[in-house]
Amino acid sequence: MKFVDEYRDAAGVQRLAEAIRREVTRPWTIMEICGGQTHAIVRFGLDELLPPKLTLVHGPGCPVCVTPVELIDKAVALARRPEVIFCSFGDMLRVPGSKEDLLAVKAAGGDVRMVYSPLDAVALARKHPDRQVVFFAVGFETTAPANALAVLQAKRYGLRNFSLLVSHVRVPPAIEALLSSPENRVQGFLTAGHVCTVMGTAEYEPLAARHRVPMVVTGFEPLDILQGILLCVRQLERGQARVENAYARAVRPEGNRPAQKIMQEVFQVVDRNWRGLGRIPASGLGLRPEFAAFDAELRFDLPVQTVAESGECISGLVLQGRKKPVECPAFGTRCTPEHPLGATMVSSEGACAAYYRYRRQPGAVPA
Repeated sequence: MKFVDEYRDAAGVQRLAEAIRREVTRPWTIMEICGGQTHAIVRFGLDELLPPKLTLVHGPGCPVCVTPVELIDKAVALARRPEVIFCSFGDMLRVPGSKEDLLAVKAAGGDVRMVYSPLDAVALARKHPDRQVVFFAVGFETTAPANALAVLQAKRYGLRNFSLLVSHVRVPPAIEALLSSPENRVQGFLTAGHVCTVMGTAEYEPLAARHRVPMVVTGFEPLDILQGILLCVRQLERGQARVENAYARAVRPEGNRPAQKIMQEVFQVVDRNWRGLGRIPASGLGLRPEFAAFDAELRFDLPVQTVAESGECISGLVLQGRKKPVECPAFGTRCTPEHPLGATMVSSEGACAAYYRYRRQPGAVPA
């Protein structure tokens, strides 16, 4: 398949791995902030090709995983209401709240529907004018333009029965929070190619300069990731710290201006709670006041609450790059994809799910 097969070339992988081994002269720690990259690294064993001095850690690159418990509880409360059709992407249905998940609500008779686009939820609102349709708007900057478009379309149709439960998060403030932590050990970043496809690279330049940390925009296939690691290592070894684009076939410095425009029309920057990381200033997107009629939290007067996370789950430490999933005592035993303690075991982009699928047994062959 074009743009896939050529980026999984085994000989190319070996050449890049050897180039990385030649460059590394001292210990370095690099973090990727993209669930797709995490799964590719674990699935293809890319970290096992690297020299021992080079450590890869996994950051908060899964938007499902960082959605806080209290927002899952709000989703559950909405889904239980008889007048509501609650729409969500599939990954969110099994993310645990403080007591239950959306799949349990569906099993108990709640009208919870998996959709593939927010526009599917708009279509449901048009089809069922007697019901309230709520879409769970989760994601990084990547999914925000489509959700903004859904709001504009609902407004154009004059729909009074469509709203969003918004949990959008922004990547650069999360990187700032990680780098500002006294426990930070990350010295270089692979930034998410899909986010940069929308937002460009400008937001990362002040971060790289202020913290003296190289940041390489990286794709999702084995050659993409190893190329990103090689460029990051070269900067580290030379004492450089700049933003470098290793995904130029998809990412332009200015990003996708039309997508940014529609986002800015509908959303504004807000503070946001992240599961495992706490409250990060200016790290989220919320609906602008002129679109308050489409805000499910306001429409249904949902209470503001803070809920403690599972004391047994270490997903917060995994999301901060301080622990690997296999360091959790519950991994693969009390915590599995069928019975998850935390969101990182649920999502198709979660680090714990990646390790469970590809590495729970020594010598397991990737699917």
